[in-house]
Amino acid sequence: MRRTLPLLVAATLLVAACGGSDDGAATDDTTAPADSAAPAADEGATDGSDGAAGETEPSFEDVGPPPTNPDKPEVEIPAEIPEELQVTVLEEGAGPVADAGDTVIVDYVGVRSSDGVEFDNSYDRFEPFPVVLGTGSVIQGWDDGLVGAQSGARIQLDIPSDLAYGAEARGDIIGENEALTFLVDVRAVIQPPDPSEAPDEAGVDPSEGATDTTATDLSEGDGAELEQGQTGVINYVLFRGDNLEVLESSWVAEPVQVGTGEGSFPGFAKGLPGMKVGGRRAIVIPPADAFGPDGNPQLGLPSGVDMIVVVDLLGVY
Repeated sequence: MRRTLPLLVAATLLVAACGGSDDGAATDDTTAPADSAAPAADEGATDGSDGAAGETEPSFEDVGPPPTNPDKPEVEIPAEIPEELQVTVLEEGAGPVADAGDTVIVDYVGVRSSDGVEFDNSYDRFEPFPVVLGTGSVIQGWDDGLVGAQSGARIQLDIPSDLAYGAEARGDIIGENEALTFLVDVRAVIQPPDPSEAPDEAGVDPSEGATDTTATDLSEGDGAELEQGQTGVINYVLFRGDNLEVLESSWVAEPVQVGTGEGSFPGFAKGLPGMKVGGRRAIVIPPADAFGPDGNPQLGLPSGVDMIVVVDLLGVY
């Protein structure tokens, strides 16, 4: 088992660590709603291969069909091609209302509005997609249409071509001046962290020689409860257990997604379930549930030293 935290020893922000199978992982070239992510028609294959000469690609008989997610919803296309952005809330959400600057974590299915032909979805990659609203990282129909979204909502976005990709074709499915329809499940709405609100060592006792992962709620939330196997969206501060030195903090970067299912970081899989959104929890993690007996010198965590993670739970899915 690779014992790393989602953000520790990495520069990647908002890493999805859902604890599921890696078989559905996305390649870097998948078509996504962001302009920068969707490959143009002349970019060639999107299967992640480099096309090196002399290599034999496996046949479908060798590898089987790609996995599909049974939770992926069907998309009902609009009766008429949209000429302006249409936002339809199919299921109500709760919690913070998304605004520009917030991160919205979503699953989605994208189809052509004209005939329902699918061009992309996140479900079969088993990896929700984070969007920072108002930054132009996605098409304008998303930047505009997801404002006001709440965690738990299911939303349909019927997007006219001028708020999608306009006159630019995208691959073989999205043609010129193509209207697009997205069915979006909002997993979490995360407001930008305020570093001044990051936890310090107050209320946290040093730990040496822990044998089990233990959790103490410093403040109890009033939102949804994270159940075993679910994914939590968190901010955290990592302390060295023996002297409470701060080793890492997501508060200076972005919140992260962490899984609690099979294959997840053991300390989180044991310490996060039962926590409620809006709460703050101190988790004491012995080496056996962290990086192993050698610790993590790159982080400044010596061999045999416990670590303490103070977590704020921002969302659950």
